[in-house]
Amino acid sequence: MAKKNKVDFDTPEEEIIYVSRAELKRDAKELHELGADIAAMSKKQRKTIPLNEELIEAMELADRLKEKTEAYRRHLNYIAKCLRLAANIEEITKAVNILKNKHAQGNVLFHKLEHIRDELIEVGDNKINELVSEYPELDRQRLRQLTRQAKKEKAANKPAKAYREIFQCLKEVITQ
Repeated sequence: MAKKNKVDFDTPEEEIIYVSRAELKRDAKELHELGADIAAMSKKQRKTIPLNEELIEAMELADRLKEKTEAYRRHLNYIAKCLRLAANIEEITKAVNILKNKHAQGNVLFHKLEHIRDELIEVGDNKINELVSEYPELDRQRLRQLTRQAKKEKAANKPAKAYREIFQCLKEVITQ
């Protein structure tokens, strides 16, 4: 009879974390999409992303391949594999998200400027004084003149030329 090895199940060893296959597939798909997003970016945008040498070379090859070919699809799989092995994946993801959301950030700024412009026309001097104290480079006299002119144009149902000029003045100074 063979001697059985006794295994002590009470001694704590390294805790094994089990990950489901579905979760692994989700992660792989996310990395594939991240790689496709990076490959679709311009070279100038890619320079701002902290990619390692292998990924930089893979992106250069992706630029040379045609997007609708099978080789391009396989190459995206290779890029996803390189991303899985990359040590700084969080930094790469963060940089890509920032680049993708530049347009949305611009929209938020424009909405903010439109709101400020509408308040300027409604409230008047109090809002102008508040804005000039917050942004000293604004021209108080020009803003007062434009708000008065915008009110007159609105009352006379004329084209809103001063309304647009207020927006341009605010856009020059307020960048955040």
